[in-house]
Amino acid sequence: MCGIAAIISRTGKPVDPYALKAMNDALAHRGPDDSGYALLTPSPTRDGRGGSCAVFTDPQFRHANQHIAPFGGEFFHAQCDKARHAVGLAHRRLAIIDLAPSGHQPMHTVNNRYWIVFNGEIYNYRELRRELEAKGRFFQSASDTEVLLQLWDEYGEACLPMLNGMFAALVCDLVTGDVAVFRDRCGIKPVYYAVTDDFVLVASEPKGILLSGLLDVGIDPDAVWEYFTFQNVFSDRTLFSGVRLLEPGCLLSLAALAAGEPRRGRYCDPLQPTQNLGAVGFEGICERVSDTFERCVRRQLVSDVKVGAYLSGGMDSGSIVAVACRRFLRMYTFTCGFDLSNVLGIEQGFDERRESEALSHLLQTEHYEVVLHSGDMQAALETLTWHVDDLRVGMCHQNWYAAKLASKFVKVCLSGTGGDELFAGYPWRYQRALDWSGFPSFEEAYFSSWHRLLPPDELPALFSGDLQGNRDAARASFRAALGQCRGSGADGPASDRLRQVLRFEFNTFLHGLLTIEDKISMAHGMEVRVPFLDNELVALAANIPAALNVCMENVNAGCGRHIRTSDGKRVLRRAMERYLPGMYTRKAKQGFSPPDENWYRGPSMEYIKSILLDPRTTGRCWFDARQVEQKLHDHFEGHCNRRLLIWSLLVFEWLQRHYVDRPAVTPARSGG
Repeated sequence: MCGIAAIISRTGKPVDPYALKAMNDALAHRGPDDSGYALLTPSPTRDGRGGSCAVFTDPQFRHANQHIAPFGGEFFHAQCDKARHAVGLAHRRLAIIDLAPSGHQPMHTVNNRYWIVFNGEIYNYRELRRELEAKGRFFQSASDTEVLLQLWDEYGEACLPMLNGMFAALVCDLVTGDVAVFRDRCGIKPVYYAVTDDFVLVASEPKGILLSGLLDVGIDPDAVWEYFTFQNVFSDRTLFSGVRLLEPGCLLSLAALAAGEPRRGRYCDPLQPTQNLGAVGFEGICERVSDTFERCVRRQLVSDVKVGAYLSGGMDSGSIVAVACRRFLRMYTFTCGFDLSNVLGIEQGFDERRESEALSHLLQTEHYEVVLHSGDMQAALETLTWHVDDLRVGMCHQNWYAAKLASKFVKVCLSGTGGDELFAGYPWRYQRALDWSGFPSFEEAYFSSWHRLLPPDELPALFSGDLQGNRDAARASFRAALGQCRGSGADGPASDRLRQVLRFEFNTFLHGLLTIEDKISMAHGMEVRVPFLDNELVALAANIPAALNVCMENVNAGCGRHIRTSDGKRVLRRAMERYLPGMYTRKAKQGFSPPDENWYRGPSMEYIKSILLDPRTTGRCWFDARQVEQKLHDHFEGHCNRRLLIWSLLVFEWLQRHYVDRPAVTPARSGG
């Protein structure tokens, strides 16, 4: 688990090593254990002759890299004066597998042809290594990075479907100058890029690109419409102009010293069905899910450091811990709860500490909790938003504190993310999508259902007149995302539409969750693994008839009928009975959300006003200030619940203060 950064020259303008260092420094939180740089000049004749390379490390890591010259030293300056480097690679390391210096990056093949910077884990690297050794290959480290590097040397991009893991990486061919950037098939690990007149910039987080000094920092108006429609970004945009997120399962291809645009292609579609399991029967499918789930959890326990897990008290995280505990005695588990003093209404049920404590007792884990109070959001928000520089779904300060707790004990933490999206855990959302009789089309109904912050008829008034010309951006993004999921879809029976919406949520909502989880965990120098998104389990779930996962009689009965959360995840609930008592497998779904509807009307109200009604905020060009003030008033007076909108306005404002108004520096972690 690491941070990667790169600068690739398009025009022959040499890479500025200090810009590369600025990018790497911006990612320092992702890799506190080591750093490395490589300045490369591909062969000018494309025959492998005349190329050059120079490697460096930051002075504070010289003790672990005694054979590597320090960045900024005498040798560094001599190398920079001697060559006009066309490619710069940088890396920050969080050591999880192979803690020895031999895992240092950037890493290269013995003949210096291929160079790699890699972020993530490959869970099947040992099997792949044995296959390569059978071909006569030798290894100098015990790392999965070297396995990937030698796979690329052996097979090129054809090796990507072989990988089972979460990763983002860049490989440079020093002979041809070709560069490949790629990402795991489910989008667990992010990688961003931007194209300028002279360079292509690549980094694990937008801030790595924004702080390079090579890109003018601005906000993308189309992305603003998209985010405030869905509280998410369905396209490859980010809120920063010109900064793109490489999509899951995609490969970006480019060449150093070539002015053409990078080429993007998909190497894997994880939810593409390959067989029909309907003939296996419900019980047979559940048995397969149980067996596969156990293999996947065990596969993801590989680590040379301590492993823990989040434990919410629900089925998904509980099942993961139940399997992991068979290997680890007294496993560390972590829960975040909420102080519900003076909390009214439905939010009185938001604290799951009692359930998680009971499950911890059942599984005999070493359990730790953190309890959030009403002032904890504002205490963390400045620091949190510096790290979460790509805004996506929902509130996340509760995730911030949970990760902060877990990172005090472990460097690897297992999470139940993905179970709902693979096995249909949101039946009330599917009911809205399937009951579209009042709309002229399924697409129109579904588009309306994804307006998370304001209803479709209220949203346009939120934006200033200057932004009204961008209002079609969200519709276009939604249509493109839905089009990627279309099979028989809207023209087929309800079960076909269900498969389409499950695929849509996997590609959009889950992707947003994963993006946020990466930022928050890495802000605390911790790796989060998601066993539900292991290749084997995802492939199995893709072949389960969608209607088996949901009680279709209830979901398809129309929105006038009360829907239960237990009407979803039928296969998974039955499969997990092998690991947990029925009280957990039959339990209603509980979201991980703080009681902010109440807190925003009480203790947090003055903080919200101080940020959102500040002239610095209201003077910006994005929103109608009177509309914002009215929405705040409606929430504070109890007329409606605008907590999601308020959160989104707060984090968007902080994002601008960090990266647009002034050069970004890591805020002091006071309170957070």
